[in-house]
Amino acid sequence: MKKDRLIAFTDAVLAIIMTILILELEKPQSPEWKSFMLLRDSLFSYALSFFWLGSLWAALNIIWEKVVRINSTVVFWNLVLLFLASFMPYATGLVSIYMSVKLVQGFYGMIVILTTVCNWILHDVLEKADPSNLELARITRSYRRALIPDILIKLTGLALAFLVYPQSMMYSVLAAAAYMFLFRSVQSRKEKKTDPSPVDKS
Repeated sequence: MKKDRLIAFTDAVLAIIMTILILELEKPQSPEWKSFMLLRDSLFSYALSFFWLGSLWAALNIIWEKVVRINSTVVFWNLVLLFLASFMPYATGLVSIYMSVKLVQGFYGMIVILTTVCNWILHDVLEKADPSNLELARITRSYRRALIPDILIKLTGLALAFLVYPQSMMYSVLAAAAYMFLFRSVQSRKEKKTDPSPVDKS
């Protein structure tokens, strides 16, 4: 299989998953502000899941630009990643209704954590499938290092959700997203410093 076919398939599936999220949103009982306020948990769940999936898509696109070769192992783990991500609309729908239920928050958290772990594995097998690609190796290793604190933040949220406060799980996903945004910002600044644009001497 060519890389472009796998990228197109991945983009299409993630786009469908993100679109289905909106279908899980409840409608207000009346066109009044207080009715919309009653849906704040549902709206928060939708926004969190949408932007989390969007950041996953963006990270995958960055790495795919550097990929030259893929193999059957890459295809397999990419499918597993999409399989786990496909649970997000269902998990989001549940958590928007049962926001304070430990079991539901735990289910949402496990989907997010397993998807993140699978993303780590996918980056590893992409590097192994193309061992001579030094630029790919540099980016995947940096990203996998960044994902370890990300996973730890989510695992902490999962533990707190069961032991102390159920909503800790969703807040940990938000905290992990903020951490990854900060990481990407720092990395972008470093790359600009180490690879300055050529000066026009004309």
